[in-house]
Amino acid sequence: MPGATQTALIIGASRGLGLAMAAEYLKRGWRVVGTVRGPATPLHELAARSGGALEIETVDINAPDQIAALRATLAGRTFELLFVNAGVANSNPHETLAQVSTAEFTRLMVTNALSPMRAVEALQDLVPPTGVIGVMSSGQGSVANNTVGMREVYRGSKAALNTFMRSFAARHAGDPRAMALMAPGWVRTDLGGPDARLTVEDSIPNLVDVLMALPGKAGLQYLDYLGRTVPW
Repeated sequence: MPGATQTALIIGASRGLGLAMAAEYLKRGWRVVGTVRGPATPLHELAARSGGALEIETVDINAPDQIAALRATLAGRTFELLFVNAGVANSNPHETLAQVSTAEFTRLMVTNALSPMRAVEALQDLVPPTGVIGVMSSGQGSVANNTVGMREVYRGSKAALNTFMRSFAARHAGDPRAMALMAPGWVRTDLGGPDARLTVEDSIPNLVDVLMALPGKAGLQYLDYLGRTVPW
């Protein structure tokens, strides 16, 4: 329907970049369904000011049964954007693979690579042919650009995410939907830290501009927040 309100489903919107994305889409007149893991988050405060345009669902994407429950809750709905924003860093970002514990390695790989793809797999059929499926990656997921090492466990988890999303796109060859792995830049958030080069305001409005230009461009792209292609 021409002029109909569009709706975004943002997985992982309680704070940081996901919260900023929810706020930006609301500012642009979209409806948003955002997910959190617990009560009393900044997203709840945003919802209280949204006039009903923002709905909140609770899900821990590391729990497959909760992803399945969310899919059942959203049955019958359509989302012009499905965006999975999930990411954690290891407690010591400087540790190497020789130093990281198996438990910490597993935590990053599950949260940053496996669980986002499980969410994409479970929810992708809610996105119409004209829609967009996006996942928050990182420039540090680029194998080609990794010339300095450092943060290697995090890098590996994002490179794995990129590979899994590329496999998803390959299995859906001919799908008319646009798909994107987004690199938001080094942003001052709890994850990015206080020394990051960009503010949320530098990154997210531009990142949303990039996503909003994608409908009709079938296939997977790996893009930064300014729409530039990131080398795989």
